Amino acid sequence: MSPKQQRGVATADLLLDAALRVYAEKGEQGLTVSAVTKASGVSLGSLYHHFGSIDGLVEALTLRWMGRMLGDVVTALQRSRTARSGIGALVRAYLDFIQEHRDAALLVHSPAADRKGMADGNQARASQEAPVSAFAAWFQPHIEAGEIAPLPMPLIESLVLGPVIGLARRWLSGIEDVDLDEAARILPERIWRSVSAEPK
Repeated sequence: MSPKQQRGVATADLLLDAALRVYAEKGEQGLTVSAVTKASGVSLGSLYHHFGSIDGLVEALTLRWMGRMLGDVVTALQRSRTARSGIGALVRAYLDFIQEHRDAALLVHSPAADRKGMADGNQARASQEAPVSAFAAWFQPHIEAGEIAPLPMPLIESLVLGPVIGLARRWLSGIEDVDLDEAARILPERIWRSVSAEPK
């Protein structure tokens, strides 16, 4: 990478980091061009050069953290030997992520991210192709081995990730009835029952 490219990457990182700080402090409505340029010390022209608009910056920031979150989940899966232990590791990785990176998790689970995903779900999914493919690749041998029910992968994704995402949203919203440690103990077994090929 040339020095010019390195400076470009460093500038983009400054803008992304500043945008997350602004989002954490001021919320979606406060995430403006002026707030980000002020927080980052980067010029307006550089923001437009790298991201095209404030919407482009927010989209890049959301994709960055979505990728990191999914990366943690996939890494946890890949370290697991059995399908059952993998479900537990996935749940813990997801819940650990939202606790360790609460501001980023709020952005990833935000109404703005939902609107973008609903407007163009195929593009959003394509942007995370590597972790999504790795997720499917981990489950497939366990399906073939008869550990996991032979369901279409979209259904497996929904059964496995749906409850965790729902719980994460509840916790991130500030509802005080959510105990993540308790959830990390209970939820894996409940999810396992929904996807297991074992006799009920």
